[in-house]
Parts: sequence; C-alpha cells; structure tokens
Amino acid sequence: MKKYSLLKFNELGDSRGKLVVAEGLKDVPFDIKRIFYIYDTKDEVIRGQHANRNSKFVLINLQGSVSIVVDDGYNKDVVVLDKPHEGIFLESMVWKEMKDFSSDSILLVLSSEGFDSGEYIRDYEEFLNEVRKS
Repeated sequence: MKKYSLLKFNELGDSRGKLVVAEGLKDVPFDIKRIFYIYDTKDEVIRGQHANRNSKFVLINLQGSVSIVVDDGYNKDVVVLDKPHEGIFLESMVWKEMKDFSSDSILLVLSSEGFDSGEYIRDYEEFLNEVRKS
C-alpha cells in the first residue's frame, strides 16, 4: 500500500484570475495545525531528507516546479509538482526529499501537527529499521 496520494484541488476562476481552496478535513485529509513554505532554493539543493513519526503533510508547489522523492521503506517514487492546483498527501513515516527546484519554486507545506523535533527521523538507516520492525 502506498503511503501517499496525489490530490487535485478545485481550480475556480473567471476572467479576473484563478482561485484554489484547500480546507482542512475537507480538501486536505487532516486538520491543519502548521503551514510553512520553502522558496528561493537553489536547484542543486535537496531539502527534507527525513521522516516524521506522527505528522502527515500535504505539499503544493504554488509556482514553478519541484520533484518530491517519496520512500516508504519498501518503495521509492518521484512525483513532480508543477501545477498550483495539485498536491501530494504524505502519511506519517514516509522519508521525503524535495529536489530539482525551479528558480521560481514556492513549495507550500500543510502539516497535521505542530513542530516537534522529537518526531523527526533524520537518519535513513534508523528510518528503515523503524519501518521494517512495525
């Protein structure tokens, strides 16, 4: 079973422009507790490189493009986000890496939990050990 899914948000608009709405527990499969965004990232930089024991995430690239490496400990996929009305939902205990940022990329991240440094797994081997023993 994959621990991620692609999301497509309703893109509303008219001659004045576009509007996308993402409501917690409706369009996003959790109550949103934290929001942050990543921008001005050089294309050779890899962000993330960790898993979270509790937090679930939705990533939406608002502008430009970014590649998301999603690894559940058994399978690894790469998803390119390049449309502001599409995103990816990540379950907890997913190793994630964000890379290949376009120069104009703005990556919005919605989290199910507030920040807690204790839930982060920053060592890949530790992540694999935890995933495979559960």
